[in-house]
Amino acid sequence: MDLAELAIFRAVVRENGVTRAAAKLNRVQSNVTTRIKQLEDQLGTPLFTREGRRLILTPAGETLLPYAERLLALADEARHALKAGRPAGRLRLGTMESAAASRLPGLLAHYHQAWPEVTLELETGTTGTLIERLREYEIDAALIATPLAGLPDPDVFDLVPVYREELVMLTPRGHRPIRQPGDIALSTLVAFERGCAYRAYVERWYLEHGIRPSRVLELGSYHAIVACVAAGAGVAVAPRSVLELQRSADEVTMHSLGKLGQIDTLLAWRRGHFSPALGALKEALLEHAQRTGSAALPLAGEAAATSLHAI
Repeated sequence: MDLAELAIFRAVVRENGVTRAAAKLNRVQSNVTTRIKQLEDQLGTPLFTREGRRLILTPAGETLLPYAERLLALADEARHALKAGRPAGRLRLGTMESAAASRLPGLLAHYHQAWPEVTLELETGTTGTLIERLREYEIDAALIATPLAGLPDPDVFDLVPVYREELVMLTPRGHRPIRQPGDIALSTLVAFERGCAYRAYVERWYLEHGIRPSRVLELGSYHAIVACVAAGAGVAVAPRSVLELQRSADEVTMHSLGKLGQIDTLLAWRRGHFSPALGALKEALLEHAQRTGSAALPLAGEAAATSLHAI
């Protein structure tokens, strides 16, 4: 069992089949099939069963997958460590859409110029999704909102606060001021899918006042969310930094949420999997946050975790 076979096995799982895995790996299909068969022969058990055109992991395959992820991640870490501390190699960064839109464009352009040997892969998702992808070694680091339930498991993740975001409520223009959920005239909440930390905060705010939105309209981008609010379809919450980039932001009214709206964006990674490429990105993020006046306060042990949990 070698790393190349494990990488092929992982690709077949991720791409949901040999054909797409072969294209992803720039290999011919017969080579991928042969290497999977060799791996199964070495392990003495089948890793896939076939249902029509689909490949389904067997129980043995399900058992092998997390080990393969860990071994491949450890191999990447070893390669990074042998490059004398110079940022290089692949860095898979997950981020909330809000951070991707408002914080990262210029920063990543400068990062690419400074460290051209780093291949940075970017994907967006909700905080909940990104934490799980980080846990499963599917990304190397993530920019997440401080979860409502508290900071991620410190035995598994390392993290550093980067940005302090101000979450505001959006209503159609002309809506009366909002101090509590009872002031909201529209019963629909426009939000990202479950797993979005910002949605979790505002839903708790509703519940603390004994109110529940009659409907949640789930959309996949802030552009669409702002457009729906402007059209009178409901209300929403979003970081002020994102709205400053929206051309249609003047068609909605922003309402402060006070302390509830002060939420930190954290850079998180798996403990023991820090690399020079990630170190350079962390420094770039912290410098950008300081320069733009949006820096979060550093964590201070358990007291900080408690105060963040209480937001």
